[in-house]
Amino acid sequence: MERTERYIIAGSLVALAVLFAAVLYASQVKGIEVPDCITGVEPYKEGSLQKISDNHYQWFVVARMWNFEPAEITIPAGATVDIYLVSKDVVHGFQILGTNVNLMAVPGAIAYQRHVFNKKGTYDVLCHEYCGVGHQQMHTKIIVQ
Repeated sequence: MERTERYIIAGSLVALAVLFAAVLYASQVKGIEVPDCITGVEPYKEGSLQKISDNHYQWFVVARMWNFEPAEITIPAGATVDIYLVSKDVVHGFQILGTNVNLMAVPGAIAYQRHVFNKKGTYDVLCHEYCGVGHQQMHTKIIVQ
């Protein structure tokens, strides 16, 4: 094996180690989770916000041309929200600005992610996947009090 090949292999192994360390750091130290997709369950028909306990909510979001349902939710600061997302027609995006929540709504599947809203304010939610002529109007709000 030539010297150049050894350098390339060693560099590749170092790059893999750095990538693996970055993934561990993000998941263990920063608490960043990869969104899940729930399959084998019939998608729900209507959007709603359900209070599980004082600081725990389940938000069932329905994406359809060209809105999210429910149109707006209000939660207390520090609340943990389990977000469940379905699409009734085409593929939609779901991004909560100012957070790391970024989901894809795929017809027939339920996307899931958990987020804790520690800061008070209004969070805009946008569709980031072109879904047709009214795409630019597709948004909702989360009000954290």
